[in-house]
Amino acid sequence: MPQAQARRELRFRPTEVDGAYVVEIEPIEDERGFFARAWCAREFAENGLHGAFVQENVGFSGRAHTLRGLHFQRAPHEEVKLVRCTAGAVWDVAVDLRRGSPTYGGWTGVELSAADRNMLYVPEGCAHGYLTLTDDAETRYLTTEYYAPETASGVRYDDPAFGIRWPADVEVVSDADLGWPLLETTDPEREA
Repeated sequence: MPQAQARRELRFRPTEVDGAYVVEIEPIEDERGFFARAWCAREFAENGLHGAFVQENVGFSGRAHTLRGLHFQRAPHEEVKLVRCTAGAVWDVAVDLRRGSPTYGGWTGVELSAADRNMLYVPEGCAHGYLTLTDDAETRYLTTEYYAPETASGVRYDDPAFGIRWPADVEVVSDADLGWPLLETTDPEREA
């Protein structure tokens, strides 16, 4: 009879933004490859994290140095995102837009790749975006709210109020993302 493997859990590593975490898997490896838990409602709840996801999104960019973001949804449709890179690599960023938060206006950035399989947990009230580091990069992310176009919003990725240090120059960005306002002219907490 095979010996039972020790239970492996997700690891939650805090970031510079209050409530944002890098979620690391702990793979169990054998001759077949590995198996790992990528999400568990119980473990998220035990760590005080909202994990009632209702939608999964996928984004693909063919060129390295393509930027998407910084996006968020206003109340009453604020959402948590759990982001993973499933092909290539991205520099994933969360920006704290919660007035009264100890890290308001701060940001965290982490490289996510298909090779490392880590995820970024982005709490409600934070804007999210990423810069692709490779060609043919794909992300998948879970959200705790359905997409609500009437509350969809964003802030500029190059806003000097944040001072985000992107790891490469942005070469591709949409007109919509270039059109987001600076933080000083937007109030993410107001209702649309």
